[in-house]
Amino acid sequence: MSGVTSVDGPAPQPHPPTGADAPPPAFAAAPAAGWPAVQVPPSYPAPEPDRLTRFVVRLYDRSPRWAVPLAALGCVAAGIGYALISDPTRSAPDAAPTCLLKLTTGLDCPGCGGTRALWYVLHGDLPAAARHHFLFVFALPFLAYLFVAWAGNQAFGWRLPELRISPKLIGGFLAAWLAFSVARNLPWAPFTSLYV
Repeated sequence: MSGVTSVDGPAPQPHPPTGADAPPPAFAAAPAAGWPAVQVPPSYPAPEPDRLTRFVVRLYDRSPRWAVPLAALGCVAAGIGYALISDPTRSAPDAAPTCLLKLTTGLDCPGCGGTRALWYVLHGDLPAAARHHFLFVFALPFLAYLFVAWAGNQAFGWRLPELRISPKLIGGFLAAWLAFSVARNLPWAPFTSLYV
């Protein structure tokens, strides 16, 4: 019978399960003697998104799947159009718009020569393009493939083979870009040939 006590005291309670059958300990258990109590951080309500964020999310949810790749393609086309119209190969080094670092210090920045390299690539002159920015010309086919694979997947569901680019490879490329950026500003031969 439950609830019946013996003459010697209350009925013995069953031992709690041990091992794998034991329930997990409570997070805010009573502290042992001499130990501080565990403070549970207060939970804050998630902040409400602002009006612009709500508009962009709503626009993204309602837009067709090809809209984002089309917008990205428009940005790429605008850059190509700017390179073709401006003909950076004939402009003066201080013509507007110009590189602020080159204008103020006379040094080539990591991207200097990229627009001219793009202009030469669009005209099929790869040696001249590489002369102005070798790493840009080297990276261009990979960037183009990554864009086509992403845009094709987003817009049409294409599953092109993925380029597996590891963080080490990206780090190596960035280190090479840094070395190239330093070498092209060194004032002695053969590095002076890299100056654009």
